[in-house]
Amino acid sequence: MTKNYASEISSPLSSNHEDYLKAIYLLETRGQKVTNSALSEYIGFTPASATNMVKKLAQMDLVVYERYQGVTLTDTGRRVALEVLRHHRLLELFLHKTLDIPWDRVHDEAERLEHVISESLEDAIAASLGYPKVDPHGDPIPSKSGEINHTPSLPLSRAETGRTYTLVQVLSHDNERLAYLGTLGLHPDVEIHLQERAPFDGPVLLVVAGVAHALAFEMAGLLQVAPLPAD
Repeated sequence: MTKNYASEISSPLSSNHEDYLKAIYLLETRGQKVTNSALSEYIGFTPASATNMVKKLAQMDLVVYERYQGVTLTDTGRRVALEVLRHHRLLELFLHKTLDIPWDRVHDEAERLEHVISESLEDAIAASLGYPKVDPHGDPIPSKSGEINHTPSLPLSRAETGRTYTLVQVLSHDNERLAYLGTLGLHPDVEIHLQERAPFDGPVLLVVAGVAHALAFEMAGLLQVAPLPAD
């Protein structure tokens, strides 16, 4: 099927091509140097497979690859990655809001569907959802033109105690973690009052909807929050 980026590339892309480009983009947004080893660990293939794919993407002018220097997306590679990411995140929100699939299960479903939906279906989904800006986990949805806006935030694990925050984004697609956070009411847009943080990476104590919880430091690091203007 025709993709927005089709006119910019010399040959059709497979789902594996798209997965790698999306993974490179997501690693870049973390501020992480994208090496073949980091890419293979993230995407779940062997280092040799990652190296071979990166070389193919470089031949297609979708990435710039220098041995021992890492991988970066070209402008075209970035547009492809953002289009795939737009499909994925729109699908997650559609599955969650329209089909009532729990937020801890939509990622895997969207991974399968993101490569096959048409641009007309993408447009219809976006319109039916009111042209949303974020998915169920608070991840920003790229616009049709490839623009993406990130809300300034910081990890709850590094936030100032005694203040109230809005949960902006949950940096996990792990089913069990998301299911657990959901039982605590920790979804995007909820208010969190951070009471206390134990030293030496100990648990954080927080209040959500009037209920106190202790959350592991590692879990708190997955929650991106923004301070409210005033408590």
